[in-house]
Amino acid sequence: MAIEINDLRSAIDFLRSIPGQFVETSVEVDPFAELAGVYRHIGAGGTVQRPTQTGPMMMFNAIKGHPGARVAIGILGSRERVSLLLGARTNRLGHHLNEALKHPVKPVMIASKDAPCHEVVHEATDPDFDIRKLIPAPTNTSLDAGPFITMGLVYGQDPENGDENVAIHRLCLQSRDEISIFFCQGRHLDVFRQKAEAASRPFPVSVNIGLDPAVYLGACFEPPATPLGFNELDIAGALRNRPVEMVPCKRIDSKALARAEIVIEGEILPNIRVAEDKNSHTGRAMPEFPGYNGRADPSLPILKVRAVTNRSNAITQTTIGPGEEHVNLAGIPTEASILTAVEKAMPGCIKNVYASPAGGGKLLAIMQVCKRAITDQGRERQAAICALASFSELKTVVLVDDDVDIFDPNDVLWAMATRYQSDVDTIILPGVRCHQLDPSQRPGFSSSIQATGVSCKTIFDCTVPFHMREEFQRAQFMEVDYRRFLPDTCL
Repeated sequence: MAIEINDLRSAIDFLRSIPGQFVETSVEVDPFAELAGVYRHIGAGGTVQRPTQTGPMMMFNAIKGHPGARVAIGILGSRERVSLLLGARTNRLGHHLNEALKHPVKPVMIASKDAPCHEVVHEATDPDFDIRKLIPAPTNTSLDAGPFITMGLVYGQDPENGDENVAIHRLCLQSRDEISIFFCQGRHLDVFRQKAEAASRPFPVSVNIGLDPAVYLGACFEPPATPLGFNELDIAGALRNRPVEMVPCKRIDSKALARAEIVIEGEILPNIRVAEDKNSHTGRAMPEFPGYNGRADPSLPILKVRAVTNRSNAITQTTIGPGEEHVNLAGIPTEASILTAVEKAMPGCIKNVYASPAGGGKLLAIMQVCKRAITDQGRERQAAICALASFSELKTVVLVDDDVDIFDPNDVLWAMATRYQSDVDTIILPGVRCHQLDPSQRPGFSSSIQATGVSCKTIFDCTVPFHMREEFQRAQFMEVDYRRFLPDTCL
């Protein structure tokens, strides 16, 4: 019988049924550095320190200091696993999410009695309340600022017009009822928060942990595909052809995802800031998607916790920042967004996009283009400029022809080695806003950089000039049924 996926538990049950996609352990693991150290070898991948690999998701059933707690990691840690969870082809995931973007399905409200996330309620006013004991949030390395919630989907509403937004943000547990929250520049939820702060009002939000993978993927779309006021939960509803279920929060004026494993209800307080590493004083935050331990922010808003609700025997979901899971969360929606933006501007020009793990799913895109006539010459560069202009965090674009496998780095490098001349095929765009978490994008790295987060964006055009296409035909081999030459064990 097919398993219907509508939350984290059904997703895990589904993966458990597929060989090679799930592994679990009941050996006690320390959430301080050890848990991430284990998964680094099992299946982290991405830009994680070598040796690492792309492998199965993992369930830890015994967490030191947290009796009865469970931690799941790597749910979306491979493109193959993402395609299985969404019922899509691995090399068409961007197209699959693009279709969902075009056919949104709005969330629905359900009663508290029907919401699994309200099975257990913990009040922050209880003298024994301590979120650090309730949630086994891992500290990924010994340099981290503290325990981080890395898969917390933050939900909030515009205090002026009620527009809704969800996004994943960096959340560090600072005390029994306080969490610091980091916003990259321009995030929509931060726009809402700033409006509340300008009015000297707290900003109520819920942090939802342990969700249907489709919800996380839908939530990771960014502008211009999802402009201010667009609720990304509509995309998750389209991916499942079923609305996401929401429920009123217990102690704050906001909403939560009804099928979450854990919900933190709280308010971001106006005009109060905290140093991210106030407890560790390491100067570092946590491992970020470029593969480095990011700098601790000296002044972050505080989320004051009012309550925590959870399912019975709740599962905490986490990820490793530089791992393949982040690549898929950030990169696949970016692929969909680039496909949308370029198709609107130049229909038929672009066939596919791959947000490479080398760029953490954000900084580097491989774009596969199709030149059908001499008048298409030059449009490939226009497509790259369109992508760079639309998505500010994108730093580098590599253009290849449609006979190149964009998912095979050797094939992409082959195109660069044989179809690229640096003096005529490199286009640079200096002084453009990009991503503040890339450590090379700061004035100390280059005198050309005026401020942190400003970069020199680059296009590498590794496509064949249209008039020379006949000279660059790949060697053609006979099409055969190779399977009849192999034993059944190899098929």
